[in-house]
Formats: sequence, structure tokens, C-alpha cells
Amino acid sequence: MPVLSEAEIEALLIPFLSPVPSPLLSQLSTYLDLLVRWNARTNLTAVRSPEEIVRRHFGESLFAGFHLGEPLPGTLLDLGSGAGFPGLPIALLHPTLAVTLAESQNKKATFLREAVRTLEVRDVEVWSGRVEALPKDRIFHTVALRAVDNMTAALEVAATRSATQILALTTETPRLPADFEPVERIPIPESQFGVVLRAVRTDVPRGTSTSG
Repeated sequence: MPVLSEAEIEALLIPFLSPVPSPLLSQLSTYLDLLVRWNARTNLTAVRSPEEIVRRHFGESLFAGFHLGEPLPGTLLDLGSGAGFPGLPIALLHPTLAVTLAESQNKKATFLREAVRTLEVRDVEVWSGRVEALPKDRIFHTVALRAVDNMTAALEVAATRSATQILALTTETPRLPADFEPVERIPIPESQFGVVLRAVRTDVPRGTSTSG
């Protein structure tokens, strides 16, 4: 038996993404079952309730994925992915997007590889190390980050890997890197303080699509 039915998952996601495509619901159900099972024996996330995992992790990540801007990016780096948020739900929402999940903690990177294998998602890579250790030529259209310890410092790292934009899920008002400017601050549903902050490079013309 799944932890939650697809109908229950869909109902919980209504504030964040509606309607939810049927194939995505099936994948999220599989992802949830896998995460709950792994989280029982290794601490992947402090959120234990399946309902809260759907709301806070799946819902917020999908909401961010809906606000990537137009045209849709070709590449995305999830900096400090943890158990896959926001990058893996974004990859499920946008199957044509090439996503790299960067996670330096070995147990979490191991889970991410298992999740990618189980979900059979294409164009999703797990980088089991620090973003700073990526090859110098690995540059991405969008760098996304969520729930990092020091958002301002993480944004500086993100700026070194972003060709076009940064997407931050944050409850702070962080200082942006000098060569980025905010274009959107979108309140996250059911969050008292959280926003999706989208910032773009000041030297990239609006509407430019840089695949990275």
C-alpha cells in the first residue's frame, strides 16, 4: 500500500500546482514511498509526516518549477539538493529539462541516485560533492537552492555556476551577488514568510535562453 493515495497527494498539492498531471502523480507517489522508507532508517529530512513532505517538499518545489520563467531553461543545477528538493520534483514536472542534483553528504547522494533510478527519470545527474568541485566549464542556465544554512554565501556560489538566473526558495531577504538583480518575489502558498526569489544576470538580455 502506498503511504498516501494519488488522490490524497493531488488534494495536498492544489495550492501549489493544479491540475497535477496523472503521470506526475504516479511518480510523486513512488518518490514519497521511497523517501519515507529511507527516512525511517537514515535522516534525510526532519519532516516526517507524509502530508507535510507533500506540502513542504513536493508542493514548494513544484511551485518553484512553475516559476522558472519563459522560455523554459535547458539546464538546472540544484545546489545542496538534500533529499532532492527542489531539483527532482522540477525534473519530474519538466521532463525536457536537464537537471544536476549536487549533494555533498554521501547518504543523501546515495538516496538521490536510488530515487533517480527508481523513478526512471532521464537527464538527471547526481553530483556527490561540493558545487565548487564541479569542472570549471560546468555552467547552468538556472541554479536553484532551498533551505541552505547561509543563503547569502550560497548565492555567491550559485552565481559562479549560473549563466542566466538564480531561483531561491527562502524566508530571508538575502544580499544578491553584485551581477544579479531580482525580477520576481513570489509568495509561496501556505507559507507565512517564504518566497520564490528569481534573480537574473544583469549582463544577460531579458528573454535570452542560455542552455548552459
